[in-house]
Amino acid sequence: MTAGFFVVQRGFFVSALVVALASCSRGSPQPTQAAATPRPATFVNKVWRVESSSSGSDTGALYVFLSDGTLLISSTHGTPSVGNWKEDTGGLTIVEEGLPYKVNVLKLSADEFRIMINNPGSAVEIGFAPADKPAAGSNVPGSR
Repeated sequence: MTAGFFVVQRGFFVSALVVALASCSRGSPQPTQAAATPRPATFVNKVWRVESSSSGSDTGALYVFLSDGTLLISSTHGTPSVGNWKEDTGGLTIVEEGLPYKVNVLKLSADEFRIMINNPGSAVEIGFAPADKPAAGSNVPGSR
């Protein structure tokens, strides 16, 4: 395949991701009064970027856990993929290429999401940060 094919695929993935996230943000209007208790952190319907401290995924790859159970994964070196996810006792199950993997949530906050995927060979830890924030150590204009 040509490099142009991968650019088109990545462009398609980004476009599909934007449409999916935009449709998820529509819904009931927000209440006009501030809530007395803060909302718990969630990883759902957010775009997460893989951090460099991860042992099992490409730094910079994007993951989106959509509320309908769809898992979208971009790759910095290959084609995007689509899988499924669901919450279950003790964590999550992720299904990629038809194979289910048990996943432990190690940390979840507004600024960090860290998971351990229990692969048959060895467990893989992946750390994420919100994709809308600059990566640590990056020199992105306007990020100060």
